[in-house]
Amino acid sequence: MAKLKVKPKQGCARDLVSLGEVMLRLDPGDGRISTTRQFRAWEGGGEYNVARGLKRCFGMETAVVTALADNHVGRLVEDLMLQGGVSQKYVRWLPFDGVGRTVRNGLNFTERGFGIRPALGCSDRGHTAVSQLKPGEIDWERIFVKDGVRWFHTGGIFCALSETTPLVALEAMEAAKRTDAIVSYDLNYRASLWKAVGGKAKAQEVNRRLAPLVDVMLGNEEDFTAALGFAVPGLDQHHSNVEAAGFKEMIEAIVREYPNIAVIATTLRTAKTATRNDWGALCYCDGQFYEAATREDLEIYDRVGGGDSFASGLIYGFLEGKDPQWCVECGAAHGALAMTTPGDTSMATLAEVLQAMTSRTARIER
Repeated sequence: MAKLKVKPKQGCARDLVSLGEVMLRLDPGDGRISTTRQFRAWEGGGEYNVARGLKRCFGMETAVVTALADNHVGRLVEDLMLQGGVSQKYVRWLPFDGVGRTVRNGLNFTERGFGIRPALGCSDRGHTAVSQLKPGEIDWERIFVKDGVRWFHTGGIFCALSETTPLVALEAMEAAKRTDAIVSYDLNYRASLWKAVGGKAKAQEVNRRLAPLVDVMLGNEEDFTAALGFAVPGLDQHHSNVEAAGFKEMIEAIVREYPNIAVIATTLRTAKTATRNDWGALCYCDGQFYEAATREDLEIYDRVGGGDSFASGLIYGFLEGKDPQWCVECGAAHGALAMTTPGDTSMATLAEVLQAMTSRTARIER
C-alpha cells in the first residue's frame, strides 16, 4: 500500500495547481432554464473549484491551467476568477474568430432544483478553447520544476472534453510525479460528456489508463462504478441506499488493482429530495477507513460544487499534515457549507468550517 508523502512548502510557489475547464455558469435562481428571463453569472469548473476553495476558504496559494477564447465572455470569466484569487499565470488565451467557429468559451446553465424536482444542468461547451489543448502546449517543466508545486489536481471532466485532453492530463501527471508532487484525480463522471464518444466504456478506458499515476482518487456514489468500473455492493441504480460498508468493499478492490493509490475518498449522499440530503464521507488511508459524521437531512440551497468543496477541504488537511480523520471531517464540513450558498464555488470561511466540524447546530452568530 502506497503512503502519502506531501512536499514541504519551502521551494514551492504553489500549494496546488489544477488542470481543467472554467466555464461561465448561468443560474436562473429560483426559476428554470427553459422559462427564466434572467440569469446570474458565476464562474465554475470541477477542477477549478478545488483550487478556488483552497485559496478563498483555506488561504493556500493555487493556480489553474486552462484555456479561454479571448473575447468579452472570456474576459468576464477572467474577472470572476480574479475575485476568487486563483492565479491565472498559466491561462492560455486563444484568438477569437468573431463567431466561435473554431474556438469558444463554455457555458453551463444550471438550475438548483427544489423538493421533488432535482437539480438540472445543461452545458454548451463544444469546441471550447480548453478542449483543444494538446500535449506539448503547456510548459510543465516551468510549472513543476521552476515554480514548484506541492499538489496537482485534475479529473474526469477535463478528460472527457476531447480526444486530446486525456493526453494532456497524462503529460501533466507524469511531470508532477517526476517532482514528487501529489497527484489527485476526481473521477467526476458526467454522462452527457461521454455520451457521444463511447459512454461508460470509454470513460473507464481513459480513467484506467491514468489511475496508475494517481496518489489520491476522489469520487462520489456513482463515479467509481460508472467511471472506473468497480461495483459498489448493495447500491441500487437510484443510489437510494448509500451504505459505507459497500463502499469499503469496493475501495479494497481498487487498492488491490492500483496499489499506487495512497488515499481514496468518496462522498456519501442520499438525496431524499433536491433540498434535503443525508451527507457524509469516507476516506481510506494507510490501510484504514475514516468516516466523517453523517449529516442527516442536511438542507441544500445549491448542491453543485459540494463534491469539489469536499475535495478542497480534504486536500487542505493533508497539505497541513493533519491526520486522515481530521481531513475527511474537514472535507465533509466544507462540502456541506458550500451547498448552503448559490454558485459552484465555496463562500465559506475557515472559521466556519472549523465550527461546522465540531458543531451540529446553527445558532446565530452576532
